[in-house]
Amino acid sequence: MTAPVFVTGDLAQLPPDGAPFVLDGPEGRHAVSVRRLRPGEALVLTDAAGCWAPAEVLATEGKDRLLVRLGPVREEPAARPRITVVQALPKGDRGELAVETMTETGVDRIVPWSAARCVTQWKGDRGQKALGKWRGTAREAGKQSRRVRFPEVTEVMTGRRVAELLAGARLAAVLHEDPAHSGEPLATTALPEDGEIVLVVGPEGGVSPEEIALFTEAGARVCRLGPTVLRTSTAGTAATALLLGRTGRWS
Repeated sequence: MTAPVFVTGDLAQLPPDGAPFVLDGPEGRHAVSVRRLRPGEALVLTDAAGCWAPAEVLATEGKDRLLVRLGPVREEPAARPRITVVQALPKGDRGELAVETMTETGVDRIVPWSAARCVTQWKGDRGQKALGKWRGTAREAGKQSRRVRFPEVTEVMTGRRVAELLAGARLAAVLHEDPAHSGEPLATTALPEDGEIVLVVGPEGGVSPEEIALFTEAGARVCRLGPTVLRTSTAGTAATALLLGRTGRWS
């Protein structure tokens, strides 16, 4: 079984290799009271941005302090090609489900998108609270899936901001289930070896014709994922898994 992951601050500020270090606060509480780690067990400390260090538990103190011995700090290089999913805002907690499963699968960036046909709209304090939930979900899913480089969750974007993002991608694809719009299968689309792949996942009501026109003008292709129609909360995960297998990132 792989070692559990805990998030800490700047790893450059940690003691040198072999020195003791105290993990406390919420992460220490999770390690001691939830995971119930004991002396001799292994764990990983990460800054969630690619730097990480193996560690061994030396002792526990109370309910929220863990004394560990650090190993050498290492850095995991950013994966290539980078995969970004533009996720239309789903209803209820389906957005958090999408973020959780995409993070566990291996997506590199998640862009919340306020599409024309979204029932849910992020505005004011409600929008900030929802964004905080998405980011918290990505953090917890990153730890659960033993990642040391967590996905970025950006601010919510409009269609025009998304079009600008698509224009800068090596491959931009809008997933669409309508046979009148669906182009080549994503499973056979030529993929870049480097740069960024950006996928657009529409809302339950679909991507509007105006948005399709805006995105294709920016250079995006319209692609179909498969013979069945997925929910907006699962399409991004399925598409990411397909691309990770095809690019060799899962090999």
